[in-house]
Amino acid sequence: MSDQVDLLRRAPIWRDYPALLKRHGLSVEAPLPPPADRHEAMRRAIDLLWGGVGSTGISWVGFYEKLPGSDEMVLVCREPKPACSPIGLHGMCGRGWRERRPIIIANVRTLGPNYIACDPKDQSELVVPVIAADGSCDAVLDVDSYDIGAFDEHDAMGMTKLMVALGLTIGMSAAPMRL
Repeated sequence: MSDQVDLLRRAPIWRDYPALLKRHGLSVEAPLPPPADRHEAMRRAIDLLWGGVGSTGISWVGFYEKLPGSDEMVLVCREPKPACSPIGLHGMCGRGWRERRPIIIANVRTLGPNYIACDPKDQSELVVPVIAADGSCDAVLDVDSYDIGAFDEHDAMGMTKLMVALGLTIGMSAAPMRL
């Protein structure tokens, strides 16, 4: 990577989420109804993301779901390898769940004890909450990369739009936060 400063704070790779949606006949304007089997819809989202943009600097993608009455989240589905489960709410997935907003972490090494390291090679992370029609959140999409600064607002919006099109979320409840 060059020594030039990216004044727009863009991720180093631009991922084409509109083409991904179009290729699979999905639309934010005409989303699928809320799925009868949410875990199956989450699995489809993972398959579409991994198959469509997994080769663009993404090392891992998965959904974590908050356990009712617990301070933990469990892994529902993921690609391409296993990950930590259950995880506590002190990490970035827990923070995305609590704050109900996407979180873009350019360099996970800056997080200290707030980072749950499932793969020590991961350098950056994106957490996108799954927001229900009533505004509640009980799951998050978690995406990792071996590259520093791999994600930006475009990625948060693109992944949110895919989840909207699949009927998993109503969209963003707040603007993404950069850490």
